Amino acid sequence: MAMIIHIDVMLAKRKMSVTELSERIGITMANLSILKNGKAKAIRLSTLEAICKALDCQPGDLLEYRPDEGPQDG
Repeated sequence: MAMIIHIDVMLAKRKMSVTELSERIGITMANLSILKNGKAKAIRLSTLEAICKALDCQPGDLLEYRPDEGPQDG
């Protein structure tokens, strides 16, 4: 997977539980878990905005791009 989501890191830095974040941003624990565990295929910008607001962070604090490692086309 090329996109890494660091919600767990930001939760730890803010000393906030997944349950508290879920309640603050208004999404289910199941959907937040999918995001947190990197299983999501997409994220709505409104959801990303709500997470950033609740955790007082920037999108770049939550998202990281890592190129897939594999054979290089050349």
